[in-house]
Amino acid sequence: MLAENNGQKVASFMGWQIYIIECCDGSLYTGITIDLEKRLAAHNAGKGAKYTTSRRPVQLVYEENAASRSEASKRENAIKKLRRSAKLALCNK
Repeated sequence: MLAENNGQKVASFMGWQIYIIECCDGSLYTGITIDLEKRLAAHNAGKGAKYTTSRRPVQLVYEENAASRSEASKRENAIKKLRRSAKLALCNK
């Protein structure tokens, strides 16, 4: 099931999701959520992470499902440790 958020198609998934967004300055931000559509709206409204507040608008470039919060957090940390080139390669799969 797809929902639309600010012109972007976002898959609706009941569970934890890991996501990467690209900020207006080209930087990448990785996070986790249980409601991706709501989280993207929060980032774009300046109510998301402090990092993205001054780098709006943001655009979803990658999403991945996880079975639990623990699994999502571990994957988020692994992605955050990747070099930018590896993150971009992940987004382009």
